[in-house]
Amino acid sequence: MFQVTAQDSSSKARVGVLTTPHGPVNTPCFMPVGTQGTVKGLTVQDLKSCGIEMILSNVYHLSLRPGQKILETAGGLHRFMGWEGPILTDSGGYQVFSLASLRKVNDEGVIFSSHVDGAIHHLTPEKVIEFQLAIGSDVVIPLDECVRYPAERQEAEEALNRTIQWAKRSKEQFMLRQAQHERSGVSTVRGEPVEPRAGPLLFGIVQGATYPDLRRAAVDQLLGIGFDGYCLGGFSVGEPRGLLFDLLGPVAGSLPVDRPRYLMGMGEPLDLVEAAANGVDLFDCVIPTRHGRNGLAYTWAGRLNLRNAVYAEDPRPLDESCECEACRTTSRMYIRHLFQTQELLGLRLLSFHNVWFYSKLICAIRQAILGKNLSALQARLAEVYQPTLERMVK
Repeated sequence: MFQVTAQDSSSKARVGVLTTPHGPVNTPCFMPVGTQGTVKGLTVQDLKSCGIEMILSNVYHLSLRPGQKILETAGGLHRFMGWEGPILTDSGGYQVFSLASLRKVNDEGVIFSSHVDGAIHHLTPEKVIEFQLAIGSDVVIPLDECVRYPAERQEAEEALNRTIQWAKRSKEQFMLRQAQHERSGVSTVRGEPVEPRAGPLLFGIVQGATYPDLRRAAVDQLLGIGFDGYCLGGFSVGEPRGLLFDLLGPVAGSLPVDRPRYLMGMGEPLDLVEAAANGVDLFDCVIPTRHGRNGLAYTWAGRLNLRNAVYAEDPRPLDESCECEACRTTSRMYIRHLFQTQELLGLRLLSFHNVWFYSKLICAIRQAILGKNLSALQARLAEVYQPTLERMVK
């Protein structure tokens, strides 16, 4: 399922291979976010050409549109979107955090008022597991409750206790469905038998806000339940960056070495390197495509805001060391022109370039770990990337 193949001598960073029903994934791995079954602005061929191995999608959004019935009719999420590689599906737990004004949480689950049409939807731990298994997720994430920063201890403790109870219910439902699947013996798609695959993986989520003892309690209880991997949730929700990394190292270090560790929702290039140095294996973030759609390019020299007038007559590619389609065929001045005229091609080119950059960055992290020189890569990025977006290369 997961095998560590190399480790950095000066940090906790490691290289490994995660085995999933849709193939192996080399770690550390960055997953572009395809919330609604698409990485915005990019085709699956684009993702393949960038070297992306695994993507992320979202239960909450997919359950609203197109819904479970259509996804099952299509033969699962992979066939629906034409992606043959592994997919991790987030449970909708982040929407408990981000759509706070549209939901109510109780011990049974979460009641959402749809942001699309106002219809009421009820997510429970069991329904979330059922949905992910029905659409063919490779890595299944249970429902959890994430709190904002700063959170009072009582709030953080209540959310953690609820998350642990949901984790137990999720594991029970997952094991029940897996046992039923094994007894059935034959899998079918559209009524046709298909070759059996290795089963999906179920990860548990470590919550506990910024309270170290709650984080430790979360790890202890999740280990007692037992999962195929562990998510580091509740980070990057407003807390100072220094506090985040003060917590991240001990929490990641307390998880089993033979299980993958997934840091949810981060991050900036420097974040990826520093989190990898703390033993994190999997990452996801909307940054490459969201910021690309807003004119921000990520390069080995730092960030470029293509909306700035300084690029109006700049004939250079986004990054002279990059071999992506955007850098090979266009210039900074042209891409700025596209944004100035609100042409959709600009959004696509920057999204493509940024995903390409993140893919090459994660490859560089793996190579640095293998070469036992991750600290050198970290120092290189620290020279051009600052922790906050306010400091941008011009």
